[in-house]
Amino acid sequence: MSSINELKLAKELISFPSITPKDAGAINFLSKKLKLLGFKCTILEFKDKKSKPIKNLYARLGTKGPNLCYAGHTDVVPPGNINDWTVNPFNPTIKKNHLIGRGANDMKSSIACFMSAVNKFLNLNKKFKGSISFLITGDEEGYAINGTKKVVDYLKKKKEKINFCIVGEPTNPKRLGEMIKIGRRGSLSGKIEIYGIQGHVAYPHLINNPINTIVKVCKKLKETKLDRGNKNFQPSNLEFTGIYVDNKAHNVIPAKASAQFNIRYNNYHTAGSLKKRVKLIVKNLCKKNRCKFRLKFIANGDSFLTKPDKTIYMARKVIKNITKINPKFSTTGGTSDARFIKNISPCLEFGLVNKTMHKVDECVPVADLRKLTDIYKNILVEYFK
Repeated sequence: MSSINELKLAKELISFPSITPKDAGAINFLSKKLKLLGFKCTILEFKDKKSKPIKNLYARLGTKGPNLCYAGHTDVVPPGNINDWTVNPFNPTIKKNHLIGRGANDMKSSIACFMSAVNKFLNLNKKFKGSISFLITGDEEGYAINGTKKVVDYLKKKKEKINFCIVGEPTNPKRLGEMIKIGRRGSLSGKIEIYGIQGHVAYPHLINNPINTIVKVCKKLKETKLDRGNKNFQPSNLEFTGIYVDNKAHNVIPAKASAQFNIRYNNYHTAGSLKKRVKLIVKNLCKKNRCKFRLKFIANGDSFLTKPDKTIYMARKVIKNITKINPKFSTTGGTSDARFIKNISPCLEFGLVNKTMHKVDECVPVADLRKLTDIYKNILVEYFK
């Protein structure tokens, strides 16, 4: 069996400009690599009327349980202004012992590390009892409509059982080994549109300014304390991400004003309960100010928590042995595809250090790639003992 070097593979993956929703050949490349290791690969392409088709990959080695799955994504965010980078973001470069390129951190290098770990594990354990699988999507950084969510639905229909899943997102704040994610807060986005009466600024008695109402609504929502958090989750928070008025005339009161927001919420709430809470506040203020309103919501996934079990404690022990750091269990940060996978399997998230993800000159220490590969390999060894 040929050897897979995590650094070489990471550089190859980064060279694909797979900016969501473009695949740029990354999924087919991974499929070919995994077939060489003996995996049965299925490329799943999903689409709908409002989005472009997305390629996903489910690959499995073995037919018996338990099935340990690795989940990740090949899509990346745009690099921004390429002139701000010190290197071409899709021509991975090593500088000062760091691998630089878009996806080096989030999260192509992690995929490369797990594949290298599997390669090393198989060289030592050709007849292990169980299965290893990969769930790779090209739609994590975007709307996540045609990605992991639909792959999970596909696996359910096929009655494909995953016993445990490692999601390779970059989980560590500053040093490799600091943090394992065992859950995430939920995410609910919303848009508020307030309708008043348009008119001349010199005749305020003839108009109803929707800006006044949208300001009051924003103030009330922001001042509303959702909760104080608990031992597993930080407090829920609502943040406004935009306020809009389509009016360039200085002497006209507009007919409409709108605002958009996002709520990151813990397990005290559901998307449904928060929708009702927001709607009540908006309704009462609009009634008081004689305005009409419209509310739109997009639920991006409820909060979840994986109760630590023997596999999670085993992973923590492996991480500590290699990094000399005892990782903290956490639910902080944004959303991830674990919010879909948790519906079919318990999971943890562990990957690289996240401090440069989505930034200019995104990078990862080369030494961390070697360590992460060893961590993943030792988890495989312990899991299939």
